[in-house]
Amino acid sequence: MKTIPKLDRTRQAAPQVFGWLREAIISLELAPGTALPRNELAERFELSQTPVRDALMQLRQEGLVDIFAQHATRVSRIDLHSAEQAQFLRCAIELEVLRSLALSGDAALHARLAAMVDLQAALASHGAEEFIAADQAFHRAMYEAAGVPDLYELVRRRSGHLDRLRRLDLPSPGNPERVVRDHRRIVNALAKGDADAAQAALRAHLSGTLSRVADIRARHPEYVTQ
Repeated sequence: MKTIPKLDRTRQAAPQVFGWLREAIISLELAPGTALPRNELAERFELSQTPVRDALMQLRQEGLVDIFAQHATRVSRIDLHSAEQAQFLRCAIELEVLRSLALSGDAALHARLAAMVDLQAALASHGAEEFIAADQAFHRAMYEAAGVPDLYELVRRRSGHLDRLRRLDLPSPGNPERVVRDHRRIVNALAKGDADAAQAALRAHLSGTLSRVADIRARHPEYVTQ
């Protein structure tokens, strides 16, 4: 586990512990099955066990840890049913987001999204973290432009299992380039005001990871539930 940062003592501790652990789990730095002893975490964060317990309880609500009473807390395995539900939710919302944006005729937005895709293309060979951050910024920008930023946070909170699958899938040959192509198709359709084409491009884009689940599971059987 990488060095735990110093906490901001002017802010509540539990949300900071939750945020750090969540990012470490989503990035697979804390792999499925990793033990998370409350006392050791409290010592490393230089806290009492109470905020650590609260953070772990919030992670359990998102399905990212399994807490066994009087026994142990471990990072959960990736649950395919949860990933499928998260994708259903995300697709349902983003299809409406794209229809709204296609009908808006906002040329400045289309230019900004195109520039974000260009940045992501430049980051395709720079490592997963920067590339994924650019991917998230692209999708977040569309939610914000459609006036529904809170829905982005809702989807993010429900997508822990799906996001971990995507992390496992990203290194597949040609995958970063495929993501960039999908994003370009979405932006081009929005620029033309073609809502149907934008939605079709989004459906293809979001279906990619789950369509490769068998391969992901074959490569990481210890991470993914049956």
